[in-house]
Amino acid sequence: MSREEIIARLKTILLDTDERSAAALDACGEDAELTTDLGLNSVGMLFMVISIEESFGVVFENVAIGDFVTVRDVVDYLETRLKETGAL
Repeated sequence: MSREEIIARLKTILLDTDERSAAALDACGEDAELTTDLGLNSVGMLFMVISIEESFGVVFENVAIGDFVTVRDVVDYLETRLKETGAL
């Protein structure tokens, strides 16, 4: 799975979380801050993490939701986890 495919799937997850988030992500890109630019609150962040785990088949280990500030942080983490599991 390429970085672009990860981002596309993440956009779908964000759209399910909040339609405004996906539109903001298109405008801001990987440097978009999850809370400030995309408007995710703690509930939105939790929903995003659960959806990511289900969609990508990964488990968030040794990391706190607060460790993710930008979209890039999430994508980088996913790339690492997918490589570890052999899915990438």
